[in-house]
Amino acid sequence: MIPRVVANIDLGALRRNLNLIASLAPNAKVLGVVKADAYGHGIKQVLSSLAACDALAVARIEEAILLRESGYLRPIVLLSGVLDFDELILAQDNHLDLVVHQDFQIELLRRLSGGSKLRVWAKFDSGMHRLGFSSDFAAKLALIESFEVVDSIVTMTHFASADELNNDFSIDQLQRFDTACSEIRHPQSTANSAAILRYPFSHRDWIRPGLLMYGVSPSRQIPFEGEPVMTLTSVVIAVNDVLAGESVGYGQVWTAQNNTRLAVIAIGYGDGYPRHAKQGTPIMINGKRYPIVGRVSMDLTTIDIGNDDIKVGDVAEIWGKSLAVADVAENAGTIAYELLLNLTSRVLIRYHDQVN
Repeated sequence: MIPRVVANIDLGALRRNLNLIASLAPNAKVLGVVKADAYGHGIKQVLSSLAACDALAVARIEEAILLRESGYLRPIVLLSGVLDFDELILAQDNHLDLVVHQDFQIELLRRLSGGSKLRVWAKFDSGMHRLGFSSDFAAKLALIESFEVVDSIVTMTHFASADELNNDFSIDQLQRFDTACSEIRHPQSTANSAAILRYPFSHRDWIRPGLLMYGVSPSRQIPFEGEPVMTLTSVVIAVNDVLAGESVGYGQVWTAQNNTRLAVIAIGYGDGYPRHAKQGTPIMINGKRYPIVGRVSMDLTTIDIGNDDIKVGDVAEIWGKSLAVADVAENAGTIAYELLLNLTSRVLIRYHDQVN
């Protein structure tokens, strides 16, 4: 049986990317972000390739417990913290690090007595205005530090626009963070993926690579020499002649200007490929890019192959080693993160370990 859509995950590329990231910040520890099932790559399957990370970070406590049940023994940081006392007990039982960003979380810690000690990552809101304390940061840290259950503290903030080359708001944010921490002597974490590449002075004690680990830069304008970990492929299932003046697909959104040939690719929004991909979005076959024509449907996408020798059974690269996912994202009016995460359950995922 021929699989229609396959996501090929290269575990060797993941390890090499992590080694490259670590070399960019040699004095910092690496907090690898693996939320949302490792950005769609499968956290249980890639876990063995994350040895270069000093700790892992997730968004929700269920993700952290899955890591513990999978045998991960190093620190796990719960990026959104806990919502109630039951979650706090569960986090303590699983030896999780907690991000604390709201007063109610401080009060939860105050109520906790006994049990294993916790490391707290205290978050300062330097301008993102999403999570974090925006005032009296030093006083809140002193209060947290006074709790017997708290073992140590890392201070952190999050950049809003580090991936935008024409925006230096991250520098303002770092200045605000440094001012808030001027009398504080705790380890610090500020650099996300984009800042790791753009702002070496933000690396501090812990860097937090997310998308970068998977070989994708957060911006096409910020170069990164890593390797895509995921290569998504499909297959040609039909080749048709189309005469000039004939339209293609739902809504007749594209009409052939000349006699041409179309290849039908077995991928659509039922697999997680974006329905709103624009005309001309590239798909690669035999090392050459071909433009999407017509509207992406649930199971099928059509491309204009002209007179090229394309045949049924040829493999089409949707994104990956030869075609950057960022290129597809730009044409679809979205971001690489969303494409990687939107693949549906009918996509076959294959893991291999390619050695360069």
